[in-house]
Amino acid sequence: MHALGIDIGGSGIKAAPVDVTTGKLLADRLKVDTPRPAVPDQVADQVRELTTAFNWSGQVGITFPGVVIDGVTRTAANLDPAWIGLNTAEFLAKAVGNPVRVLNDADAAGMAEMTFGAGVGEQGTVLMLTFGTGIGSALFINGILVPNTEFGHIEVRGQDAEKRASERAKELHNMSWAKWAGHVEEYLQHIEAVFWPSLFIVGGGVSRQSEKWVPRLTGIRARIVPAAMLNDAGIVGAAMATSSDPVPGTSGASGTDH
Repeated sequence: MHALGIDIGGSGIKAAPVDVTTGKLLADRLKVDTPRPAVPDQVADQVRELTTAFNWSGQVGITFPGVVIDGVTRTAANLDPAWIGLNTAEFLAKAVGNPVRVLNDADAAGMAEMTFGAGVGEQGTVLMLTFGTGIGSALFINGILVPNTEFGHIEVRGQDAEKRASERAKELHNMSWAKWAGHVEEYLQHIEAVFWPSLFIVGGGVSRQSEKWVPRLTGIRARIVPAAMLNDAGIVGAAMATSSDPVPGTSGASGTDH
């Protein structure tokens, strides 16, 4: 089965067709900048352009950087607040003229890693964290997704963790790898105190340079491994969500007016 995966992020939107039985991209991915302001109509225009660029007709899975329940986006920390309360599945289905399923971006990345990447065969409590514009999280218990966790907003030193430990925070404050790894480690220690995961999978754009910071995380009990699919995991997970066994809490739309 093939589906188009589109990964909406705070800074960029990526897309590629995917073979959901193997997790392989069927073409080179395309990427465009997330518009500013990231209001629904402008983001939908970019999503439509990406769909058209692949001449796509068929199932489309789309990630969103926020809580998604039954196709409705409930938070939008790094996009415009106009998304909050919108039936994004129906809205984007009309924009692209194809059946659409929408899910949280970190949940998508986690699904891909647990099926095809660093989490294959892992049992117990596994937490995927994506470090980018913010920090996304996907929690798995014995391989089962607990959807819409928002662990990037756990408070550390009086701030959302993502304001201290995201990739954007590293760039914004010009932190060295050593200093930023210290912020990440403190954040992971907060997570460990509550959930005691057996494995952290760390993804997002910064996972491409995992050798510069993961070895510095010496104060963490759990194993820590970089995402095997790097920054393609969201695209693959988005496509996977179009299958007949969708992510809990997601909802699709047909792309046609009722």
